[in-house]
Amino acid sequence: MSNQETGLENNAESRVEANAEDNKLIAERRGKLENIRKNCESNGHPNHFKPANYAADLQQEFGDKDKETIAELNQIVSIAGRVMAKRGPFFVVQDMTGRIQAYASKDAQKDIKERWSGIDIGDIIGVKGQLKLSGKGDLFVGMDEYHLLTKSLRPLPEKYQGLKDQEIKYRQRYVDLITNEETRKNFLVRSKVVEGIRRFLVERNFMEVETPMLQVIPGGAVARPFVTHHNAMDIDMYLRIAPELYLKRLVVGGFDRVFEINRNFRNEGLSTRHNPEFTMLEFYQAYADYNDLMDLTEDMLRTVANDVLGTTTVVNTVKDSDGNVTEEITYDFGAKFQRLSMVDAILKYNPDFDENVFRNPEENFDKIREYAKSVHVKEPEVDGIWGPGKYITEIFEETAEDKLIQPTFITEYPWEVSPLARRNDKNSFITDRFEFFVGGRELANGFSELNDAEDQAARFKKQVEEKDAGDDEAMHFDADYINALEYGLPPTAGEGIGIDRLVMLFTDSPTIKDVILFPHMKPQG
Repeated sequence: MSNQETGLENNAESRVEANAEDNKLIAERRGKLENIRKNCESNGHPNHFKPANYAADLQQEFGDKDKETIAELNQIVSIAGRVMAKRGPFFVVQDMTGRIQAYASKDAQKDIKERWSGIDIGDIIGVKGQLKLSGKGDLFVGMDEYHLLTKSLRPLPEKYQGLKDQEIKYRQRYVDLITNEETRKNFLVRSKVVEGIRRFLVERNFMEVETPMLQVIPGGAVARPFVTHHNAMDIDMYLRIAPELYLKRLVVGGFDRVFEINRNFRNEGLSTRHNPEFTMLEFYQAYADYNDLMDLTEDMLRTVANDVLGTTTVVNTVKDSDGNVTEEITYDFGAKFQRLSMVDAILKYNPDFDENVFRNPEENFDKIREYAKSVHVKEPEVDGIWGPGKYITEIFEETAEDKLIQPTFITEYPWEVSPLARRNDKNSFITDRFEFFVGGRELANGFSELNDAEDQAARFKKQVEEKDAGDDEAMHFDADYINALEYGLPPTAGEGIGIDRLVMLFTDSPTIKDVILFPHMKPQG
């Protein structure tokens, strides 16, 4: 028998033993709950206790005071939370802000044992009493009044082991949040990032709006949608892949600055950077161009980083399979962000290639296509549906994108891959579009909007041709959106920023699942 087989058997035996022990503890706790139900009026789940204080607030206000000062204050407080540890007569209580201790006198301990057979780790309690300082310098609340609010029937993971299985962490996020302070911090950062973005835009006269999640025609991005069915109308509908076309309808209607922090759904694979359901910021500003939005984006990300993290320097780590840090990467959001055209980025990381070929793409289509093959670009199954612009974009993604470490705007995307962006006035092959990269990851996409209704209709037709040729991600023809453009869209710039990827960066999270509370997982079994 191999060592690997022996290891698998030992792991399986360990799991069986752990499950048996857990089942024993669960049975004991169920027995305690049954006794509690018999001896109380609330069926074991009272709902009358109202805490007035949070642990973090008490630590911040009184944590630096000495024992005598705190005693003189005679501060009566009430807290509620989950018992995370027991240290003799002390219970460590955790609420949504942090931890604080509660002290049970000998009389209280006797009463707790008689009424509830004791308090177990994981139980939720309410405590009211005088705030004091222990001999070790820790704040605690005297248990002058105490209530067992919820009996925990399942034991928490061992203190030093925690939830080590990543899959269980994602499937049972509630346990991960209870036991993992780092997880709680990540989602606190996420909340503050969203709050900071909202505040930044509202202060600049942007109006927050809501647009449909169920759409008859999916639009605003190149992506495969999820399909559902509306029974009453007996029609297929699509989950939103982007709010773009609806937000621009609002600009047509006269709302010059709008934004939405929205949930989008794209029927694509799962990876460390992709979840089928994700959060994105989209905003649109009339009488602005893509240069204005690059300036605004730089200002917004610098402001939010400073507000949320207290610094414009963001440090990410690279770890080995054992979790040891092997490299640190520092991103500087305080410095001016680099701006490169797509062609310049390709030439920077492919210096051996003839610059004139990319500068004159339509005349050198065959050479560009051959170079794409040499750098392992996978061509479409249907020959002839890609033009030089698509090949150039694929070459950029294959050879340059992952090398964009510091905050960088890549500009001048070909019109062929930018069906909603305005063509450049001096070079009709490219559009006034940018994407924003940090750490080799795309975080944002923005452009001067195409407000020429006839040009937009022609590009929609080209997308339909690609869809008919087998491209599942190509756009539909949206006749009502063309109708809206014919009423007149003022010169406008718009942008989308991936909230999940931004939070990954700010929290040094290696996978998108670490910053989504309930990431999509395959069903168990």
